Amino acid sequence: MWTMKASINYFFNLLNYLIIARIVLSWIFPNPYGSISRILYQLTEPILAPFRNLLSRFGLGGGYVDFSPILAVWALMLLKIFILSLL
Repeated sequence: MWTMKASINYFFNLLNYLIIARIVLSWIFPNPYGSISRILYQLTEPILAPFRNLLSRFGLGGGYVDFSPILAVWALMLLKIFILSLL
């Protein structure tokens, strides 16, 4: 049981680190066509796109600052806590 909890914890932490890496990379080197950028975009876009759509429905998206990573990290944290509490 401990290995399952640890694996779930590592998985969600990895997703959070990938999202944070995408944020930092967009500030430092905003080239979306680089190899590392493409990999990060391909891994994190399926997670961020629903939050970006949700924000645009409420009129909060489309500005200079993308708040979807903040919502995604928050939602992933809540989902991790919920799943780990079930085990």
